[in-house]
Amino acid sequence: MNKKSRIYVAGHTGFVGSALTRKLKDLGFKKLILKTHKEVDLVDQDKVNKLFKKTRPEYVFLLAAKVGGIRANNTYPADFIYQNIAIQANVIQAAYKYRAKKLIFPGSACMFPKYCPQPMKEDYLLAGLIEPTNEPFAVAKIAGVKMCQAYNRQYKTNFISVVPATIYGPGDHFGVDGHVMAALIKKFSGREVKVWGSGKPKREFIFIDDVVSALIFLMQNYSGGEMINIGTGREISIKNLARKINDIISFDGKVTFDTSKPDGMPRRLLDSRKLLNMGWKPQVDLEKGIKLTCAWYNTNTK
Repeated sequence: MNKKSRIYVAGHTGFVGSALTRKLKDLGFKKLILKTHKEVDLVDQDKVNKLFKKTRPEYVFLLAAKVGGIRANNTYPADFIYQNIAIQANVIQAAYKYRAKKLIFPGSACMFPKYCPQPMKEDYLLAGLIEPTNEPFAVAKIAGVKMCQAYNRQYKTNFISVVPATIYGPGDHFGVDGHVMAALIKKFSGREVKVWGSGKPKREFIFIDDVVSALIFLMQNYSGGEMINIGTGREISIKNLARKINDIISFDGKVTFDTSKPDGMPRRLLDSRKLLNMGWKPQVDLEKGIKLTCAWYNTNTK
């Protein structure tokens, strides 16, 4: 991938896609292919094929997806499984058909079994049952990983899959259907914070800029059918995360935990040694990342 390469960022208006697009532009990549949902509906194979036929992307970042937190997954299971499978299948097929040199597909840590050994190695995928609240989304993402591997095996493509830890940072979706970090930060803007679940589950968080740097690093430096984890190697309980946000913003309201709501996976810590051994490492620690995210939220959403 060089500065003159034709690069398609599918989902460039989303959380990760917009951050990646800004970084690619900053690095001097000139030939970015950027299409909104209104311009090209990725659920429609014919429209995807027309896009690829016209633009002939050499490199594809498949970041378009329907995403959300535990509430959204519970509420819209059919939308999550259908839309994600359709988008992935259409873009991967078109990348093969129109001979893209390389494609990178992000899965999700929720693909791993609910009671997965920790930290979660890449080859633990499909070693047990998935956490039920995430199942439709997780199944769709697993299909995308396996599709990349199948195309590599049959057609000798160079389609790689990655699994980031829970992503957070400026530009995230801060509504009720957002992921845990954004949802919590939004709740702390009120007088009382009601956290879903017991607060006992542990999560590994990774700042958006670190995810973007890892995606570019892997596009430039990795080829292979093995899935690659993108994480920091550090985890925190939801209860302690709430306390940390509380301290950072000096919240003086009440924080409670609604144990009638599901917890999700008990732990979700990735084993990212493969990526770290390639020479990449994260740059933003959790406290700094939360401060940056809170500052962005206060500036841009009020």
